Amino acid sequence: MRLFAAVLPPEDVTASLAGEVAALRGLPGADGLRWTGRPGWHFTLAFYGEVDDDVVPGLSARLERAAHRTAPFPLALHGGGQFGHGRALWAGAEGDLAALRLLADRAESAGRKAGAGTGEHRRYTPHLTLARSRQAADVRPFVEALAGFTGPAWTVTDLALVRSNLPASGVPGEQPRYEAVARHPLGAAG
Repeated sequence: MRLFAAVLPPEDVTASLAGEVAALRGLPGADGLRWTGRPGWHFTLAFYGEVDDDVVPGLSARLERAAHRTAPFPLALHGGGQFGHGRALWAGAEGDLAALRLLADRAESAGRKAGAGTGEHRRYTPHLTLARSRQAADVRPFVEALAGFTGPAWTVTDLALVRSNLPASGVPGEQPRYEAVARHPLGAAG
């Protein structure tokens, strides 16, 4: 199964972001982007790709330990940015970003130790993907519009192991479906 570790924002946070995204979708050039649906909004901590079923219990146990070693921390959506010359438009974060980066490092390490591939290590950039483009796109107006956005703050209390179900129908615009297969409470959260 295709898996990743993530922080999942609560409903009030995604509701606030949905209003901001609705405004972004009204900007010129928005039709040229593939917008991520609200059910897919998350902060990926570590991407594992295809993981054999027999590796999943060990991965989940290691993620549970990583979560237990991390105290709950405050986070809010804030601003935005882009990767790959506009190939990905994202909302950023503010709050205890050091704790978020530490949790991402621990999730990546858990994957390596469990035998789930995480690819090459890169410095973690907190982001929630809003839209993608198959080719380079000028998303500066969207990034500028996001600059003043700050969503409601929340306390991150768990780490999720998420299964990504890719579209199989071939219908243009169909979104992947995400399913939390495990949620592990952070340190003092549980």
